[in-house]
Amino acid sequence: MDVNLGRIVITGVAGRMGATVREGLRENVGELVLFDREPVTADSDNETVHEGDINDLDALQKAFQGADAVVHLAGRPDEAPFDELLDANVKGTFTVLEAARRTGVRRVVLAGSNRVTGGYPIHHHVFPDEPPRPDGLYGVSKVAVEALGQMYADKFGLEVVALRIGSFETEPTETRHLATWLSPRDCVGFVRAALTTDNVTFAAVYAVSANARRFWDLTAGENELGYRPVDDAAGFAPGFPDDDPFWHGGPQGGAFASPESTLPHLPE
Repeated sequence: MDVNLGRIVITGVAGRMGATVREGLRENVGELVLFDREPVTADSDNETVHEGDINDLDALQKAFQGADAVVHLAGRPDEAPFDELLDANVKGTFTVLEAARRTGVRRVVLAGSNRVTGGYPIHHHVFPDEPPRPDGLYGVSKVAVEALGQMYADKFGLEVVALRIGSFETEPTETRHLATWLSPRDCVGFVRAALTTDNVTFAAVYAVSANARRFWDLTAGENELGYRPVDDAAGFAPGFPDDDPFWHGGPQGGAFASPESTLPHLPE
């Protein structure tokens, strides 16, 4: 791919997904701005480091100056006390979008989550425009992330793509991943497509590999972003039992949707 994506900011670049996206985009950008509260080192001449917190509006505005797009990956990645999720995921996304508005950033790619619909049963094929059915407090915070993106698109004209990230792993590590796996290659493919597609106001799409057993619809990703995933978890199926209780029914979120997943994080 020989297109130059311009000046791209990645928040949360020190995380696993951040490292993968960074590596996947590095050769196609004029400048890659690496934003994280953890120490990060520039590995090439076209990388610039900004250390800061996603709730620090001033720090974000400095990092966003002259940027063409922001890939927002920072936040809490799993179930946690609600106040922590509000701070990291909801307030953090609000601050990122507000910094983008103030600095004239054209497009923001948000790391949403498949967990916004993890309460649907596994036999239900979910389309992105169906009502949210979060499988926990984390899923609720990601519903709010999408709502903020929609509002900033409608009210302020930002171009926003919310990627409902599947199970991002090098390869599947549990039975559920045969349906939900997002490979590193497809992860970069979805992010690159979200940065380059034309005529976007707001789009929420499932970012998941082309798994034969998936229960999320990929049409929006193909129509809105022009990306069709290439990997399939089916090749790893022999490593998992066919009679796993996950396939007997229940929510798409699996263990994430159980009371035990959330109860430890509720107030005493």
